[in-house]
Amino acid sequence: MHKHTRLRARSGDGGSAAAELVLFTPLLIVVLLLIVAAGRLVDARLQVDSAAIQAARAASLARDPAAAVFEAGATARAALASEHITCDPLAISPDTAAFRPGGQVTVQVTCTVSLAGLALLHVPGSQTLTAQFTSPIDVYRGTGP
Repeated sequence: MHKHTRLRARSGDGGSAAAELVLFTPLLIVVLLLIVAAGRLVDARLQVDSAAIQAARAASLARDPAAAVFEAGATARAALASEHITCDPLAISPDTAAFRPGGQVTVQVTCTVSLAGLALLHVPGSQTLTAQFTSPIDVYRGTGP
């Protein structure tokens, strides 16, 4: 009779493990979705950084400050669009005060991304991401057409 008591105690553990798994699974799924959402936000931050770098480089290759401003804006928009990053609003601020051979151009990109579309969580709100990069202008290049 002592053997039957032990067998019953062991077989009762299986039901509680299944119940724990059923209760734990939704929590695990929510945690995984939060990790995916955080990963997408980090990716958006990296893409904004990349857009600022590309925009500053394109502006530094322009021949005059007006063309530098145009090139910075066009390049940053194209870089973000190619990675499917939607900014609302998007602000691109080139600083051409030191635009001369041997000078530099700085571009700041500010992008507000909505968090509503991240993963399946539909997190409300938005996050503003800002990146700035400075690119030198070649000392030996001309500035005319």
